[in-house]
Amino acid sequence: MLRALYTEHGGPLLGYVLRLTGGDRQHAEDIVQETLLRAWRHPEALTGRPVRPWLFTVARNLVVDAHRARMARPPEVGDEGLAVVAGSDDIDRALESWTVAEAMADLSPQHRAVIIETYYRGNSVAEAADVLGIPAGTVKSRTYYALRALKLALEERGLAP
Repeated sequence: MLRALYTEHGGPLLGYVLRLTGGDRQHAEDIVQETLLRAWRHPEALTGRPVRPWLFTVARNLVVDAHRARMARPPEVGDEGLAVVAGSDDIDRALESWTVAEAMADLSPQHRAVIIETYYRGNSVAEAADVLGIPAGTVKSRTYYALRALKLALEERGLAP
């Protein structure tokens, strides 16, 4: 039955669907195949009526449904858009800075204050000691232990080696 339908109606149906799809042969062939598959699944629809108008109506409905489905989705941008996002150093830097900020938040307030004064503000040990109101030796030891704690916190987040 299916072979006879294709032999008799396949050519005109493909020509009709090609016009509906704007000449997209692959899409048109898919529509014809789906149309004939629906005819095979529903042989009762073909009895007692002319077959070709039914096939053309099913094909037209499939083309309209496919067009509506494409319009409902956001447009595809291709690989160029992904290359821009994947190659962006700004995103990597932002993610790293968030991770470092989270790791800094895990430090004790004393360790965090020492790292902020010595690394972020660029103060020397003596300047950091003056700002924090603690001896220079305490700044040195807190910096040592703060860096160890920060390294551990970053390793837990998968950022440090």
